[in-house]
Amino acid sequence: MAVRAAAVALALLFCAGSAQAQDNGRPVLHTNEADVGELRPSGTLATADIVAVFSYVLNALPERVNVLPTENYYYVRFVRDGVRYVGNIRLAAADRDQGKVNFSYSEEPTDWNNEPEERHDAFGADKGVAVEKLAPLQYRVSLAGKSVTFALNDLSKVRPPAGVLTADEKFIGPVFDESGMRFFLVFNTRLKVFHFVLDETEPVADVFFPSKTTTQIVIGKRTGFAFYIAGNRKIMIGASERQSRLNTYLDGPFDQLPENFIAGDELRDAMIAAEPGVNGHIDRLGNFDNGSGRFLIHPYMLYREPGDLAVFQRCVTSRQVKASDRPLCFVIDDQEAQRKNPRPRALTRR
Repeated sequence: MAVRAAAVALALLFCAGSAQAQDNGRPVLHTNEADVGELRPSGTLATADIVAVFSYVLNALPERVNVLPTENYYYVRFVRDGVRYVGNIRLAAADRDQGKVNFSYSEEPTDWNNEPEERHDAFGADKGVAVEKLAPLQYRVSLAGKSVTFALNDLSKVRPPAGVLTADEKFIGPVFDESGMRFFLVFNTRLKVFHFVLDETEPVADVFFPSKTTTQIVIGKRTGFAFYIAGNRKIMIGASERQSRLNTYLDGPFDQLPENFIAGDELRDAMIAAEPGVNGHIDRLGNFDNGSGRFLIHPYMLYREPGDLAVFQRCVTSRQVKASDRPLCFVIDDQEAQRKNPRPRALTRR
């Protein structure tokens, strides 16, 4: 009993000082009590009314927020009557300068409710929403007397350090993923493939452990992102299949292209080089002209178990793969990705 009482006293002391500790750079404390408190029925928000939900979200935000992901999504979540909702406000490069802001939301996907209905709309002056450009990467969104300034992530000066890119590679742009991880999006002009290379110029928001297959493959403890250590860089080779299926923050960087930092037509040119059939059907940012979406840059595997990643080591060490073709060992083609045991391109093109 004395031990338990001491533990309770220590916990109370910790909680009492948690706010001050957080101000001193220590971790933020979250409690089950607060989580459960959010589940209690409250308010009268009509969650089927996208205008009402957009107004609620905008009014709940402070006067200024920072949009970190490079496809300019500001992600939000809330709870209504015990149900969790997730959504985002997006100032897309394609239409923000035309006075449009995009908003979408749905119930949070789960294993037992993995395809909830998603609601989406683009808001502009016709719906009472004003979008003003204050600076190249700063916009103010206003509705019914409430204004929020969205500061987009300025990574315009980010470049790969010397020696990170090979002679065959071209730097397309910096990527900030909603997971908090940063990447360099690069294109191999000889082999016509993309890679997401981990940006380690700043502290990485994860800790890695080696796979059981080889120390050349490491996996993030928090994100589950898997990388192959090739020389002095880490090339992304895998993300969790489950996280991708549930569309979480850990589904990988395919949906965070560096659209604010693309120079001219270099992204479109790389996409056409990788897939000639899209020529004439995509814009400079890879958006299809029929509105069906964006060209998919998804070279990494969606894995279920860490053992699935062993195929990359087998590819790199295969006598069938020339040293000059090894970058193809880190690419899983779209069609191959549908197979039970997908193989890298270097092993499928024979």
